[in-house]
Amino acid sequence: MARESFDKEIQFLRLLALAGGAYSRQQFASRLGISVHTYDKTLRYLKDMRASLGRQTLSSAQETDLTDGFRYNYYETADPLLLFLFRAKAVKASESARLSLIVALLQEQALTASEILDACSDGMPPDLPCPDEKTIRADLKYLEEVGVLARADGGRPYRYRAANELIDRLTDEELLDLYDYVDVLAGTQVPAVQGYLLRDTLKKALRRRGFDAAATETHLYKYHYHSRILDEAHLFPIASAIRSRRMLHFLYLSPKRGKTYASKNTNPLFERDTEGKTIAALPLRVVYDHQYGRWYLIGYKSGAGTVSYRMEGMTQIAEGEAVPEADFAARQREMERRTERSWVTDTTRPVKVVARFYNPERAGANFIRERVEAQGQWGTLTEESEAAFRYEITVNGTSEIKPWLRSFGSSCEVLEPASLREEFIAEWKELRAYYESVRENI
Repeated sequence: MARESFDKEIQFLRLLALAGGAYSRQQFASRLGISVHTYDKTLRYLKDMRASLGRQTLSSAQETDLTDGFRYNYYETADPLLLFLFRAKAVKASESARLSLIVALLQEQALTASEILDACSDGMPPDLPCPDEKTIRADLKYLEEVGVLARADGGRPYRYRAANELIDRLTDEELLDLYDYVDVLAGTQVPAVQGYLLRDTLKKALRRRGFDAAATETHLYKYHYHSRILDEAHLFPIASAIRSRRMLHFLYLSPKRGKTYASKNTNPLFERDTEGKTIAALPLRVVYDHQYGRWYLIGYKSGAGTVSYRMEGMTQIAEGEAVPEADFAARQREMERRTERSWVTDTTRPVKVVARFYNPERAGANFIRERVEAQGQWGTLTEESEAAFRYEITVNGTSEIKPWLRSFGSSCEVLEPASLREEFIAEWKELRAYYESVRENI
């Protein structure tokens, strides 16, 4: 499947999750920037993909539609519904079938590459091509590198077996403890897609030992932001470009615009201008904003200096030319200087922010102070009284720290700067107006 299709499916699922069935087919297609026909075809493909992976989460009383899965079943399971996209798109269909067959063959006995080739030729689905010896040996090398397979004792020809020692040596209680540990971390840490894939592997191991589904549903940690999973698809090519000091070329659609996807038209008869911008930038750092669940790429762009992009707007990502090590180091030093006081990615003028936080009136854990200490980054806390404490921090601009301060509600009072305090006063007055008395006979 082409890279463009992966971009389309990511944006399709993002909008589907956010809209929750509120858009008609025409509205959905228009917002995504595709035709209604493409919308129907993409939806059918995603439904078939989920069915083939056994991700049917709807009850028999409900229509087995992907959109209903987002509407009705989001809170009925700890499995993130969007994860099936990563399972299906990680490898090609033929490669997925071939690797699955190889791993299944080596579960019970050790086989040579020639024996595996004969078994794969007989066991591959009729609609997929049969592999050759070079392909099988490449698959075995890959599976051995990632720790799925191991060479059995003995000389040539090498025999391969499944590397199940870790799980097989664990007792039932130890396997449950490991599953619970991975379950909690996958649901609370980022990035987390690989953690959820490991969680699924452990779940299958528990089922093979006879554990029922209830044993694996003890924790119900949920992703509150779909971008946390969807945008992780971009982490690996970006990290690769940073390690190799290479430029990135991508089409960027600003989240402020109405469109979230632009098709890559290869037929000259159907070429059209997209609403995105073609960007060439040197990637330097990836930042995650826990307040909104967003990923950002910080890089250097010729003529603009240090810039940041929300990763949800990045499509058609491709590596470009390499950059000299000295130039890369200089750009990175400049980026670190510009973002030294960034709450997230802001590079505007530094400003001192002072706020007063009020401790909870009830005795017990001071969750206000604990949260400020955990999330307040390099800010300093000063005791004012038993009822309140003072928080000071110098950050680049106030736009990024503002939602964090606002989230404390009446437990936070902004003191400086005066402009930010006035913004909060205006916002709270507007909220108060929403709750003014309303005549009952209207």
